Amino acid sequence: MSKTKGKSLPTVGVVGSGSFGTAIVKMLLENSKKVHWCVRNEFVKGALELRGHNPNYLTSVTFDVKKLALTTDINQLVSACDVVVLATPSIYLSDAIEKMTVDYSNKVFVSAIKGIVPKHNDVVAHYLRDVFKIGFRSQAVIAGPCHAEEVAMERLSYLTIAAAEKEHVDALRVLFSSDYIKVNCSNDILGNEYSAILKNIYAIGAGIASGLGYGDNFQAVFVSNAIREMELFLDAVYPETRDVNESSYLGDLLVTAYSLFSRNRYLGNLIGKGYTVKSALQSMNMVAEGYYATRGIYEIAYENKLKTPIINAIFSVLYEGKDAEKQFEKLTAKLN
Repeated sequence: MSKTKGKSLPTVGVVGSGSFGTAIVKMLLENSKKVHWCVRNEFVKGALELRGHNPNYLTSVTFDVKKLALTTDINQLVSACDVVVLATPSIYLSDAIEKMTVDYSNKVFVSAIKGIVPKHNDVVAHYLRDVFKIGFRSQAVIAGPCHAEEVAMERLSYLTIAAAEKEHVDALRVLFSSDYIKVNCSNDILGNEYSAILKNIYAIGAGIASGLGYGDNFQAVFVSNAIREMELFLDAVYPETRDVNESSYLGDLLVTAYSLFSRNRYLGNLIGKGYTVKSALQSMNMVAEGYYATRGIYEIAYENKLKTPIINAIFSVLYEGKDAEKQFEKLTAKLN
């Protein structure tokens, strides 16, 4: 991978055509002459080729099709690229990447996925390492407060790129940086990945509270407790020197808990207003990663004997059928 702007940029591809995958392609086209893009099906591919925009997500973003190498074949993309950005919802990652049969030993895989891989009940970094033998030195993680909708509008956003190899960090910083995307760097791969998963769970809780009628005062207490609970969890599962007040941890939690663009907050809000979990999920046209992650994170916290009252309350509502109002009434007594 290239280290500086003075050298040619690595060839980059994106797997996934949801909202964040679409936003990432837009970011990358600010610097790359061509971006390879593995989309979900022939319909999406055809629509992009014909009209220059994703027919399902971020439809306002128009692409120069001449700068896109579109495919539905992950092997074609991986063969052509030095850097592979994984941007599918976590529940679809296995279906996409397990079709990979070409040699990927010299590729760098960048996870933009903020969820647990359900079949393996683990984070993407571990899944890539254990199933595909892709070591951490060939991985990177994209984190930070960066809603796809604001990228589409070119509102100033901040990414954190976490990687073990400085060479990879330097090259990825050049690939992603632009007038509206500022890039920070980190070596805390697992910490950033776990925090990106946790903030989605906490955002569901913030949404439930909002739907139940709790006000701004409670939300502030809820989020301040959530960042402390996140720090407790991270220190237990992946001890590392980190400051959870940095934007990739606290910043991402804040925007996901408060923003109207947050699909996890939206899911929680529906549940707080009285929707069943099933009906709330069915009413959404995008994946709320926090729902699928809650079970796995709850089990990890339980195995480590961690005191995580917020995670426990959200798990009880989502997976045990407990009444949201009663669970949050109990939760209020545990927060400070």
